[in-house]
Amino acid sequence: MTAGQNVRHLARRFVGSLSRRAPSAADVTWATEFLLPAEDALWHRLGHADQRHTVAVARRFVELSPAASRAEVAGALLHDIGKLECGLGTLLRVVATIVGPHTTRFRAYHAHESIGAHMLRDASSDPVTIDLVLGRGPAADYLLAADNYR
Repeated sequence: MTAGQNVRHLARRFVGSLSRRAPSAADVTWATEFLLPAEDALWHRLGHADQRHTVAVARRFVELSPAASRAEVAGALLHDIGKLECGLGTLLRVVATIVGPHTTRFRAYHAHESIGAHMLRDASSDPVTIDLVLGRGPAADYLLAADNYR
């Protein structure tokens, strides 16, 4: 992704994150079909904007990888779950993205993949789900493409 494309992508994500609208009931039902009970509890801790984002990413992921397993789709839905630990709202996430990992919370934001993997290990998630959150495994490129959709 070029720098200009990345800026446009981040701008769209920012605007979308300003809405407090809940995901549709159909989206919540669709998402929870792929999540184990402990994963579902984690996913429901996400704010509405993050829930909407993860559903959109997971739906694009399934379009790119129609044979994806339940564990892989769960990984797409939970790819940002580690952001729960940083406790940053939208504006501070923007600042963290721009300035980098200069505070404890900003470091947590930048390490959300490894933090999320730890959370998912504690939730007894499938190793395939955990690997995908870490950006590893055969479906990692599909998740990256789905998350960086322009």
